[in-house]
Amino acid sequence: MYSPPPDDWRDTNRKRWDERVPIHLAGDFYDLDAFRAGEDTLRDFELAEVGDVRGKSLLHLQCHIGLDTLSWARRGAARVVGLDFSEPAVEAARDLAAELGLTAERAAFVAADVYDAAQAAPDSSYDIVYTGVGALGWLPDVGRWAETAASLVAPGGFLYLAEFHPLTDILDDATGTRVEHDYFARDAWVDERPGGYADDGTPTVHNRSVEWQHPLGDVVSALAAAGLRVDFLRERDTTLFARFGTLERRDGVYRFPADRPRVPLMYSLKASRQR
Repeated sequence: MYSPPPDDWRDTNRKRWDERVPIHLAGDFYDLDAFRAGEDTLRDFELAEVGDVRGKSLLHLQCHIGLDTLSWARRGAARVVGLDFSEPAVEAARDLAAELGLTAERAAFVAADVYDAAQAAPDSSYDIVYTGVGALGWLPDVGRWAETAASLVAPGGFLYLAEFHPLTDILDDATGTRVEHDYFARDAWVDERPGGYADDGTPTVHNRSVEWQHPLGDVVSALAAAGLRVDFLRERDTTLFARFGTLERRDGVYRFPADRPRVPLMYSLKASRQR
């Protein structure tokens, strides 16, 4: 339900994520065995929109256990840096990098709050600043995020964001056909449900989460105000999990049945800094 955010929202969320790291490492959702064997975790549309990363530096904000970060390294990025506020997640990412034979010069991971990224990242700027899906909702201030992320984009570089569409936050979970929540809500969404998207069967203790929804216009306007030029904004009628009970899995993604009207389920954008 919507409510003013508790003062301890950051610690509350960190405890939740810390507890779920070993669950994610052991479960099928992330399938670390397949990843170790060479499977890529990046989505086709991300690969097409980000383009060739060979020889480039890339900073991944809110990287969790680093699978997407390391996938960019496998794709040829000269240096990748992952940043996340969960110490166990960062340790897991470092261990995976070592298993893959990637030195800290090639793939580094930093434990820090995303709002502190400009001070915590080992380099002052990067060719690509990347944020993967499911990240922005954990942040209360998208303007501050945009300022921080933009400050780390090198001249001639760009920020790339892929996210779940904020419209999905206001629809009913069962069918995705009814508006049940306020698109412009500014209060936090505080939840107490156990488990999580990767595993809802393992018992968990730290179940409280504090999240925010950010209208699409706020995200785009924040990046523009931070000095970046928005090159494109693309909305998609597919998503990565069964957010609504009526979604069908086809071609590795989830979408509404062909006989019903579509709504945007994800979006991606690229915003660049001039040389």
